[in-house]
Amino acid sequence: MLWLGGAAAWAQAPAGNEFDTAVASLPTASYMEKEVLAGQIARSGHPQAQALLQGWLDGKLHADASGHVWLEGEGGYVDPASGSAGKVEADDLEKIGTNNRLRKALKGVLAQFALASPAASARIQAVREMRRELDESAVAALQARLPQETEAAVKHEIELALALAGLQAGEPAQRLAAIASLDGDRSAEVYNRLSQMASGDEADADAAVRNAAGAAVRSIESWRSFYQGVETLFFGLSLGSVLVLAAIGLAITFGVMGVINMAHGELIMLGAYTAYVMQLLLPNHIGLALLLSIPAAFIVSGLVGVAIERGIVRHLYGRPLETLLATFGLSLVLQQLVRSVFSPLNRSVQTPGFLSGSLQFNDLLSVTWIRLYIVLFMLIVFAALWLTLNKTSLGLKVRAVSQNRRMATAMGIATSRVDAMTFGLGSGIAGIAGVALSQLTNVGPNLGQAYIIDSFMVVVFGGVGNLWGTLIGGMALGVTNKLLEPWAGAVMAKILVLVFIILFIQRRKQGLFPQKGRAAEGH
Repeated sequence: MLWLGGAAAWAQAPAGNEFDTAVASLPTASYMEKEVLAGQIARSGHPQAQALLQGWLDGKLHADASGHVWLEGEGGYVDPASGSAGKVEADDLEKIGTNNRLRKALKGVLAQFALASPAASARIQAVREMRRELDESAVAALQARLPQETEAAVKHEIELALALAGLQAGEPAQRLAAIASLDGDRSAEVYNRLSQMASGDEADADAAVRNAAGAAVRSIESWRSFYQGVETLFFGLSLGSVLVLAAIGLAITFGVMGVINMAHGELIMLGAYTAYVMQLLLPNHIGLALLLSIPAAFIVSGLVGVAIERGIVRHLYGRPLETLLATFGLSLVLQQLVRSVFSPLNRSVQTPGFLSGSLQFNDLLSVTWIRLYIVLFMLIVFAALWLTLNKTSLGLKVRAVSQNRRMATAMGIATSRVDAMTFGLGSGIAGIAGVALSQLTNVGPNLGQAYIIDSFMVVVFGGVGNLWGTLIGGMALGVTNKLLEPWAGAVMAKILVLVFIILFIQRRKQGLFPQKGRAAEGH
């Protein structure tokens, strides 16, 4: 940054008049000369210096035919020195231009102004801007600011910038000290700079410095591998949560009732479309629409599930092949119905602000809010379903019917009504899963088909009819899939998981947790 050094002899101005002289020289100066003038304006201490430099960066600095400089404001043009308005026409002015190098220089000098900002976030941003080119003036400004800084986060950024500047020091001992001061910092900026010093065309000439930089790089790479493993584990848990949400409703209809419902995926799809419709109804309240879509999707998919059980499934109990064919045909009907109502095109459900962005733990690990909320949402749904089946009258009746239908009938339980409510409960949970999936993928007629096979795999692997088996099975398959993806690829990872399940079921036919219920008794 030549302009910070002030090395050009032609641009030296008398003390006390530096600002006016530099501003007057701008219209005829070259881009290299403008860099020096920008530095003089910044050092002048003039109260309008920062406003002028910011306006210059924003393309609002102009000169008239006589060479007088004007700053464009909200109400017209003002003299940058006095701040007084001028009577000039825009057509009579010519913009004082910038190029990429000059804009970078202006950002750097404005960052030095921001070091004194009362807002810590502004000071942090200023330090990061200055780190892009750490010359003597920038280093001096940071060194002067460091003893005055009270915020730990800002102080850390300044110390990091000074350590990076130390990597450019002339003496090997100073560079070694800078490398030692960077110990524990794992940011990409530090990693890239140390990598350049350790090897390649920009390798340091001193062997001790190269070795120290190489050791620091290896330390950062080991931490990167660790946090990458943590991130992969989290991605596996989030995928497992999606699988559990998609399969937990099937664990009821298939596991407890023994019904092979091939339309389960379409019940998930209906839940996703419910979220889409809710956002159409409340376009200005996206977050509220998403929250309301959860009970709405449960009701919509649950009612459709009750209709399926009353209209089709109850006539086919004990005939699994006919049930499979009938529900498969129904799934095609539901897909075509959605195509007729919403068109075959995919629909996008907007993500609310509180689900956007990511949670940053450090420079090497961050997790997206949406996936974190998916995991928490799955646990809430699972807990609510478990409490329903184990702590309510409906749950007691469901367990009684699933374990011994004849005895439940003899005890006065209306088994046909319990069947309908159980099927509706499983279908409603599928609808809730659709709401969650609408935040991860586009909503379309074929949405459910992408999860029906995975849902059956989770239920069979975990143990048919066992909620805990569904939870553990879904999480295990999700984590395994993500662990295999880096070296096997996404498609091969799914194939390997499928092969593993087939081999596992060959050895343990009842899955992780033995099955209990109607199917286990031979119904």
